[in-house]
Amino acid sequence: MKAFIFDMDGVIIDSEPLHNKIVRSILAENNIIVTNEEFNKFTGMASTAVFDIFIKQNNLPYTPEQLSKRQMDKLKNYIVEHHVKPIEGIIPLIQKLHDKNIPLAIASSSPLDMIEFTTKKFGINEYFTTLISGEDLPHSKPAPDIYLKTAKMLNIAPSDCVALEDSKNGSIAAKSAGMYCIGFANPNSGNQDLSAANIIVNKITDIDINKL
Repeated sequence: MKAFIFDMDGVIIDSEPLHNKIVRSILAENNIIVTNEEFNKFTGMASTAVFDIFIKQNNLPYTPEQLSKRQMDKLKNYIVEHHVKPIEGIIPLIQKLHDKNIPLAIASSSPLDMIEFTTKKFGINEYFTTLISGEDLPHSKPAPDIYLKTAKMLNIAPSDCVALEDSKNGSIAAKSAGMYCIGFANPNSGNQDLSAANIIVNKITDIDINKL
């Protein structure tokens, strides 16, 4: 392991249920009803990619960027008002990796300003060498684009990178990029198939960096 790459939603912050709720509420305002089970398949994808699907299917008079911005504004307000905390064990893991001089990055499907907001809110922005958003890439997870770009920005071969993911789409993206993937079975991320990952952990504290 020469670098460690974190997904954000469902890994650093337990935000997948919040994304789910907010996106579904925005869609419901446009008379589009999506069940939790149906929505789980979109976990890990950029919100612009998700909204793009529904906009095209239902001929909505919005751009994906407009709806994504509305979603992120609602999410930021919720995080501040409800004092949302990091996922248990994630801050100590980041600190341990940093103490071993392992370059750290975030490769998230969320917009860059949301990644910056979250890392600053949790006081961990100083630990990360690179923050990459999948919003501006040609293909969202499960395509490997975001992980390939992150490895390039770190100047480290993908095969020397470890990725931490909580979703089917994310774990497939990391593996498709040629990385070692740890799947975090976060129950709040829905019933995710993490079989693409090299190993699966039920708690962040189960990750032993000395074995990577």
